[in-house]
Amino acid sequence: MRKLILWCALLCSAQVCLALAPYVQGEKLPGADLPTQLAQLEKKLQAEGFTVIGRHTPTGLPGHASLVVTDPAMLEAIRTIGGSAVIASGIRVGVKTDGAVSYMNPDYWYRAYLRGQFKTAQPAAKSVQLRLAKALGEGSGFGGDVPEADLPQYRYMLGMERFDSANSELSTHASFDDALKAVQANLSSGVGATSRVYEVVNRQSQTAVFGVAMNDPGDGEGWWVNKVGADHMAGLPYELFIVGSKVYAPYARYRIALAWPALGMGQFMGIISAPETIRTTLTRVAGGTVPGN
Repeated sequence: MRKLILWCALLCSAQVCLALAPYVQGEKLPGADLPTQLAQLEKKLQAEGFTVIGRHTPTGLPGHASLVVTDPAMLEAIRTIGGSAVIASGIRVGVKTDGAVSYMNPDYWYRAYLRGQFKTAQPAAKSVQLRLAKALGEGSGFGGDVPEADLPQYRYMLGMERFDSANSELSTHASFDDALKAVQANLSSGVGATSRVYEVVNRQSQTAVFGVAMNDPGDGEGWWVNKVGADHMAGLPYELFIVGSKVYAPYARYRIALAWPALGMGQFMGIISAPETIRTTLTRVAGGTVPGN
């Protein structure tokens, strides 16, 4: 009986160890305004070999921001994999004016975004994880727990979207160059009250990814993030990506759930209009056709 109890305890412990959280708490910075906080983070990350590509201060979320960086080895792994792997190019760090720092857990997000190709990038992903911890500190994980084996085919519940669901496709253009020009032009002109946070383009593989700020006071990210939890700033900004002549964005019932996996159904019902609102906004950015327009 004792052996059985011990075996069960070890099994439960192993299962817990295989669950991953989407975010890691970093070491707190001295309180200051957001530009000062972001500048401090940039220096720490650049010292560990990361390249800063964007800052995000979401409309409607005062005192919150995120910083996006890239890593050369990780970008090379993503190029090797190709296709939709480009969405994983940005490494996101969150900060608040009280000095709280958090960052995306690479093991969690790369398993979800790279799916069956995660092993190809695993050495680079491990390096990213170690250097983020060195630059920013490594506290406890937070934001929920998802078994690592579930992340490649993650969905919040039966019937909801996965990464590659059909409604992630937003538009089709004549060529990669046409798709790229359309997205760049629409973000530059602020279509749908959006703006560009970052972009990574690889013409050789005909792939690109953009971090998109959705700034509309009523329909932008501020209203729904306030309802589901602004502590998850390292989950922003939302991504839009191009593969060949097609433009995609992960559907929000997948993307929001992946970034906030501990949400209760009641919280999801409180933002029930967000998935289609986000899709409409990003379809306009992608140069696609919005039903009814």
